[in-house]
Amino acid sequence: MADQKGYGLLKGKKGIIFGALDERSIAWRIALACKREGAEFALSNAPVALRLGTLDALSEQTGASIFPCDVSKEDEVQELMQKIKDEYGKIDFILHAIGMSPNIRKNKSYQGLNYRWYQQTLDISAISLHKILHFAEEEDVLNDGGSVVALSYIGAQRIFSKYSDMNDAKALLESIARNYGSRLAKRGIRVNTVSQAPTKTSAGSGIKGFDGMYTFADKLAPMGNPSADDCADYCVTLFSDLTRKVTMQNLYHDGGFVTAGIDEEMINNLAKLYADEE
Repeated sequence: MADQKGYGLLKGKKGIIFGALDERSIAWRIALACKREGAEFALSNAPVALRLGTLDALSEQTGASIFPCDVSKEDEVQELMQKIKDEYGKIDFILHAIGMSPNIRKNKSYQGLNYRWYQQTLDISAISLHKILHFAEEEDVLNDGGSVVALSYIGAQRIFSKYSDMNDAKALLESIARNYGSRLAKRGIRVNTVSQAPTKTSAGSGIKGFDGMYTFADKLAPMGNPSADDCADYCVTLFSDLTRKVTMQNLYHDGGFVTAGIDEEMINNLAKLYADEE
């Protein structure tokens, strides 16, 4: 992580962070980085996640209030925005780090998706961003010049079979970010997605075949996979005033994976592997 003393990049700024579960989660590490840089913020997650996670510890460490919210329910999102405004006033940044697929959890193949669960995947993992921004606007919670970041994955552009319907959800998430970004631009509000490399979080590790996805990306990316703390530092810059004109972008934070072809070492390893099989 960057200098633990911080640079004061978020001094005087307030925000809300959705999706922190435990100390391994990216949202948790982003919260710590935001605190380091001088921000105040609230934490929110679904009631079931609050029971399963350890968010109270993060609250104590950062001084952040916790607001339970089921983002699939519009009335709860609206009520959350009202509570945030009551306690914090208007805010400057929002982190959307929400993702869940019942189909993946239940080992449903993509061809055999449960469609009710599919709707839940899209609703919780992508449409929730639309709801959050809709009610943030309606309740006048977000300051002009603010910044919104949603965490994505390259599965939005490329198919990773084990990522199943989450490939679709991330594609929708990125589209919503662009759509809302175009509409909030007149207020100087930026909306971006960060496409993070496979990261060893509790949620990521729950995906069957995750270890293979992680190793593949780590070997192919010229710089290797960035950590959750690396991602946190990057997100801090997007919340800061240093990126005032960056919006409607899907920003790859993956050690160069998205642009890499294949290097000589990997070619030799693959050649050896298939030679051994023969």
